[in-house]
Amino acid sequence: MMGCSRNAMRTPLALLLLLPALAPAQPVTRVFVRENYTKFEYRVPMRDGVKLFTSVYIPKDVFSDGRTYPVMLQRTGYSVAPYGIEQYRPTLGPSELFAREKFIFVYQDIRGRYLSEGDYVVIRPHKPVKSGPKDFDESTDTYDAIDWLVKHLPGNNGKVGMYGISQPGFYATAGLIDSHPALVAVAPQAPVTDYYMGDDSYHNGAFMLAHRFAFYQGFRARDGNEPEVPAALPAFQFGTPDGYGFYLELGSLANADEKYFKHKQPLWNLNVDHTTYDEVWQSRAIWKYLKDVKPAVMLVGGWYDTEDPQGLLRQHEFMKKNGPPTVNMLVMGPWNHGGFARGDGEKLGNVNFGSKTAAYYRERIELPFFLYYLKGRGDGKYPAAWVFQTGTNQWRKFDTWPPTAAKSTSIYLDAKGRLSWQRPAESTFDEYLSDPNKPVPYIGALATRVLNSYMTEDQRFAAARPDVLVYQSEVLDHDVAVFGPISVDLKVSTSGTDSDFDVKVIDVYPNDAPDYNAPAPPPPAPGGAAAAPVVSTMGGYQQLVRGEPFRGKFRKSFEKPVAFEPGKPDRITFDMPDIAHTFRAGHRIMVQVQSTWFPLTDRNPQKFMEIPKALSTDFVKATQRVYTGGAEGSKITLRVEGQ
Repeated sequence: MMGCSRNAMRTPLALLLLLPALAPAQPVTRVFVRENYTKFEYRVPMRDGVKLFTSVYIPKDVFSDGRTYPVMLQRTGYSVAPYGIEQYRPTLGPSELFAREKFIFVYQDIRGRYLSEGDYVVIRPHKPVKSGPKDFDESTDTYDAIDWLVKHLPGNNGKVGMYGISQPGFYATAGLIDSHPALVAVAPQAPVTDYYMGDDSYHNGAFMLAHRFAFYQGFRARDGNEPEVPAALPAFQFGTPDGYGFYLELGSLANADEKYFKHKQPLWNLNVDHTTYDEVWQSRAIWKYLKDVKPAVMLVGGWYDTEDPQGLLRQHEFMKKNGPPTVNMLVMGPWNHGGFARGDGEKLGNVNFGSKTAAYYRERIELPFFLYYLKGRGDGKYPAAWVFQTGTNQWRKFDTWPPTAAKSTSIYLDAKGRLSWQRPAESTFDEYLSDPNKPVPYIGALATRVLNSYMTEDQRFAAARPDVLVYQSEVLDHDVAVFGPISVDLKVSTSGTDSDFDVKVIDVYPNDAPDYNAPAPPPPAPGGAAAAPVVSTMGGYQQLVRGEPFRGKFRKSFEKPVAFEPGKPDRITFDMPDIAHTFRAGHRIMVQVQSTWFPLTDRNPQKFMEIPKALSTDFVKATQRVYTGGAEGSKITLRVEGQ
């Protein structure tokens, strides 16, 4: 043993003593939850006397050892099931890490849903001025709930964190307004913040048909005002695997209520009866009230969120400029709607990101954020933006978003299908015939519901169609890293009086791009013949990076639509939601322009009219032109790092 230090001699024993702690953690299941938590159910009074059903899970050592814990609150319109104090959830909190760490977990049915009293109003409008002490909205309901919880729950330490995905994300956002002093940390995740302006219902005036139809088949208001757990609705039967054909056969939006909803779904009608950005939608835009926010905020979303891609980006920007909270952190990863909360996040559809991005978020970002504010653990240092940069597939931190190093750089639509970094001198146009009775599909496969990976799907099927214009750059000789929104500026005309112009920005892979989802080929046998080359399905892949529709009649205003003058050029300008993506050297940048994107969005009849009232005879062909070159030619502006 000569030459060994006393510490070195002790190392094996120290390691042996640590072995029990290194054993795999017990999986979080109903058994785990019941073993470690006691469940309670309360009816929590609001200021107007309405009582909201609230399910509470308290760690057992509160009662056995006098421990105290912070509260993790979620308010939801999707049920706090299971109901009954002997019925336990299979997991608790945003991830199973929270259940192991231990908090007091609280779930509350919002007003008018399931076992809570009151009337349900979808995405209830905020009331910045209350008519009296009993006037309420989702902000006051959150305040009243927290006030009751910290005063009545045994073992709470007086600190509350709040979270929620999608509609529950809206309720988390509502809690930020005139927040309760005990609410110290909030994570709105993929939150609904403005149904019309880029979230679930409308994108730039185009109705998100397939998603809204399927959602409202299953999401119904209860029949009466009395609290009840409604019977589960049977899954809607499309009667075909072909959603494209189903929605074409549906015809006008007006047919859906009569044929499928049977006049029993007012939430569907709310969507299709309000096609402009009117008071119904403006009153539900909760982001406009997020001034002087007091709790720390972590906004979480996915680059490939098919439902609420825009809300949190707008929310982050607004709070930044209007009395920002101490922490206003934006977290974005390569996920679909809520993908950060489930699975490992290593891939989406055909695109592989090279690491377990969702697991990283849950372990390295989400849990530490709440641990710091609710339990005082960690250093509390957070960037303004913590984002996953696709293409190079790496996490990045920035002290502002979009990062200041990303400078506006335009790429121009040019003749003969080119994209040029230099403004083309010659003015010309490209044209195509758009037929709403033969619309461009949004994916090249059969599906009845919106494919949750469509925002990474291969666009080669669309590029081959005559009603899709395709522009692409030369092969890139260096990486082009893009951060922030993509600005679209099109000069267009139509032979109709209204038309959609859908724009897609695409990353075109080289022909020898590997498929990282495929198993690695076996090594060649010693002395044997070389294996035949494997043809990768990702060779030449046209990955959708960002795509958005734009309904042309809203080019001047979303409140007051304006018809096109047939054949007269006009401009369409708008911003696509942000990206953090690197177009690698050897790839190309592509832009596709089309006028249908079906059934992702509803069909524009290409007549200036109330589209939900269109008859089958109203859907007519139109010749669309996109003008390129010269001082007024069409272009896309990217924010490029290092340019």
